[in-house]
Amino acid sequence: MIVGVPKEIKPGENRIAMVPAGVDMLVQNGHQVLVEKNGGLGSGFDDKSFKDAGATLVDYADEVWAKSEMIVKVKEPIAVEYPRIKPDHQVFTYFHFAASEQLTLALRDSGAASIAYETVQLPTGELPLLTPMSEVAGRMAVQEGAKYLEKNFGGRGILLGGVPGVASAEVVVLGGGVVGTHAAKMAAGLGARVAILDLNLDRLRYLDDVMPANVDVIYSNRSNILEAIARADLVIGAVLLVGAKAPYLVMRDDLKLMKDGAVIADVAVDQGGCIETTKPTTHEDPTYVVEGVIHYCVANMPGGVPRTSTLALTNATFPYALTLANDGWKKACREDPALALGVNMVDGKVTYPGVADAFGLPYTPIDELL
Repeated sequence: MIVGVPKEIKPGENRIAMVPAGVDMLVQNGHQVLVEKNGGLGSGFDDKSFKDAGATLVDYADEVWAKSEMIVKVKEPIAVEYPRIKPDHQVFTYFHFAASEQLTLALRDSGAASIAYETVQLPTGELPLLTPMSEVAGRMAVQEGAKYLEKNFGGRGILLGGVPGVASAEVVVLGGGVVGTHAAKMAAGLGARVAILDLNLDRLRYLDDVMPANVDVIYSNRSNILEAIARADLVIGAVLLVGAKAPYLVMRDDLKLMKDGAVIADVAVDQGGCIETTKPTTHEDPTYVVEGVIHYCVANMPGGVPRTSTLALTNATFPYALTLANDGWKKACREDPALALGVNMVDGKVTYPGVADAFGLPYTPIDELL
């Protein structure tokens, strides 16, 4: 199979979907790999390292897309890439369809097999291709939140951990999954007082066992959310409904309860955000203010640490990419139900229920196409 790795062109995105070690393995398995020139520079991988691994370097993205059977990316295609997508492509990347009707309709109309990292799901419920970037984003949310709490960035002038004689900052984490857990660990490690809210009592019991003493676990309901954000210096949105739009837990009027100069970092922005006032931002222009509250809503947050993120992501995605290249998407999905859940669209049909529900589109179970 011819596997294409185009350069990422979303603003502020420096990751690449394949590292030289992955290219080498694909070539050993009899595949040809086309890598767009300079695609790996942002992650610290130069063209020579790809060429030495057996890749064919291509000057332009159009050529990568035109000649490839499978496209491996990091982020969803943006508008300029839509015309490059062919019906016989299998595109393997993060899509987050439920957050964008334009993207959903473009990929549906392309007829390509759209296989989303974020909905590949093991029988245990684990999301193996979302987990590494959730770990990065959870930790980054605290790092960025701490920065924007500084007065020079418009924040309250609060140090997360305080100092002896001065109280620590209050951090509220909405959601106790992978993002929320890593955010809470990071904030607690910096000395903040942390509250993590979730609906799952078993998850709360687990978090209560493993978190340090400066982390409180709280059942998530409307009353408890409002009470928590009112005292918060930093709120981290970490809610996920797999393949579906995130629910709003904090409404615009609720922001009036918060302190001036407080910060919200909504990691759920990729799925539409769990704060009503969330709108996607970029690394170049990451924040905006609503009701005196700073919003950090960068939609490709791990792109800010591309070396770490690329290595963490490709460790997880490569085995699936190799299977797709070896077997094609149909055979690979017949043999791996977890990968089959990653197929969100194929042949112009929406095959993931959360995406169909988000925009009122007809739903076709993937089993009918396999």
